[in-house]
Amino acid sequence: MSLRRSDATTADLKDSTIDTIESKASSKKRPLTYQERKLIESMIRVDHAGELGANYIYKGQMAVLGKDKEVGHVIQEMWDQEKVHLRTFDEIIPRYRVRPTLLRPLWETAGFMLGAGTALMGKEAAMACTEAVETVIGEHYNDQLRELINIDNEETTELREVIKKFRDEELQHLETSVDYDAQKAPLYGPLSAMIHAGCKAAIWITTRL
Repeated sequence: MSLRRSDATTADLKDSTIDTIESKASSKKRPLTYQERKLIESMIRVDHAGELGANYIYKGQMAVLGKDKEVGHVIQEMWDQEKVHLRTFDEIIPRYRVRPTLLRPLWETAGFMLGAGTALMGKEAAMACTEAVETVIGEHYNDQLRELINIDNEETTELREVIKKFRDEELQHLETSVDYDAQKAPLYGPLSAMIHAGCKAAIWITTRL
């Protein structure tokens, strides 16, 4: 079964201006400045850590809901896409000579606990977790695309394409979670706010560690 979509759900997170400008980048053959290279290294480190955490969130959800006839296959399909995202950044990390996050064990543990913990609260809470996480990731990827637009260099071409593709797939996960009753979760408001804040904090920490 393919992931279901609701186009209105993420309309405000799909920034057509970014996509239009990004597609017109000329990729000049000039060397990156020191500041630009450090910015790109930080982006890759954060994105790799984020995809790592997302994998463990879905792993935790599958541990609890994997056999559920309604959502088990949906979670598995989203997880399969996240595995591709992680493999891609696993390949990008050494190619760009980026140091991975020092906090990998923490993000693996936290991701699994978040996924399993919300799944134990019910299918709707698991989907609310996905909605909150993917909302932050969608915003984060848009922020990165805005920054990369200003770095008109051929070395950023691949990264822009990867981020844009993954952003669209993360927003598809968001739409799917809403379709599967994320907003009917118990304590939906506080739960979403807590996860949203936690993701923002994780991004901030990983840019440094």
